[in-house]
Amino acid sequence: MGIELMEFSTLKQRVYQELSELEKSGLRRRLNPPLGIDLSSNDYLALSSHPFIKENMAQAVLKSGCGSTASRLLRGERREFAEVEKLFASFKGTKSALYFNSGYMANIGVITSFLNADDLVFSDQFNHASLIDGLRLSRAKKIIFPHCNLKALKELLEKETCLGQKFLVTESLFSMDGDQAPLKEYAELCEKTNTALIVDEAHAIGIYGPYGTGLIEETAIGDSVFLSINPAGKALGVSGAFVAGPDWAIDYLIQSARSFIFSTAPPPAIAAALETSLTIINKEPERRKQLLDIAIYLRELLILNEISIPAGNSQIIPVVLGSNERASNIALKLQQAGFDVRAIRPPTVPVGTSRLRISLNINLDQNILREFTNTLKKVMG
Repeated sequence: MGIELMEFSTLKQRVYQELSELEKSGLRRRLNPPLGIDLSSNDYLALSSHPFIKENMAQAVLKSGCGSTASRLLRGERREFAEVEKLFASFKGTKSALYFNSGYMANIGVITSFLNADDLVFSDQFNHASLIDGLRLSRAKKIIFPHCNLKALKELLEKETCLGQKFLVTESLFSMDGDQAPLKEYAELCEKTNTALIVDEAHAIGIYGPYGTGLIEETAIGDSVFLSINPAGKALGVSGAFVAGPDWAIDYLIQSARSFIFSTAPPPAIAAALETSLTIINKEPERRKQLLDIAIYLRELLILNEISIPAGNSQIIPVVLGSNERASNIALKLQQAGFDVRAIRPPTVPVGTSRLRISLNINLDQNILREFTNTLKKVMG
């Protein structure tokens, strides 16, 4: 009590003031468990609750235990990790892959490992926070280009020079707008300008391409990509992330990525769940077709009901509402009606673009989507 009053009173006041300001601006977050029909998670293929994945992971826990006990460079390495990394590299069509605890850790590890002081990196304006934080931690010069603006990027790539290596960092499918980067054009630009292309496939892996490996596959630019980051906690339904690329780059990450080196390895049983998930994605392509079909259906339904949404065809559909208060109020009304949609506010999205982020999964059907659309139209007034 004495320490708090005498030494931390100023800090406590500062924190309370900042919390108060967040409250007034409609930006204070609260932790709320799932409720109602899922229209907000990233469990696109409904694999997080797939019985085979759960069963295989449970059996693996009984065999391998709950924890890995150390980082992989100490006693945390397991044969299962190496096997699932080999499987994922084959799935992605690369020479090698490395598994990280999360997509955030993977992006931090990749960017801080490869970008040096003499390098120059071009980053999309709407890249994910994990990419932004990686760039902040790196020593490279950073240039932020307008979102998916091919013309602006071309001019910058041709004009800007550096003593080291140029990099282009982008998501393939953007998490808040549901739009796709022009990857094919990016790949051509990168080849012409000797720029290393790094692609975060967080919301595309498992969904796009003939084999479900992402938009790199769908746009046929695999040979032009230096590294891809492939989180496994979304369409794959598990957790963690794979970085996929050439052998030499993956070996270098093992030596230099601090977010890998200094993290306790994931539970070994995760590998069994990941292997099962990849098998299901390979054997059940109808899941990803079903997802994209319902995305088209809901988009058409929203437009028919004069609810404004941007053009696109992905499973992520933003309804931009403007103010923080309006987005929060409408989200609350939808939740009260049984639809779990969350408000997305700054700093996740730009000021003045607070929105509902409708995120689809294959457990939804046309009846649910019609009911949801009718409810959304009603609460929007």
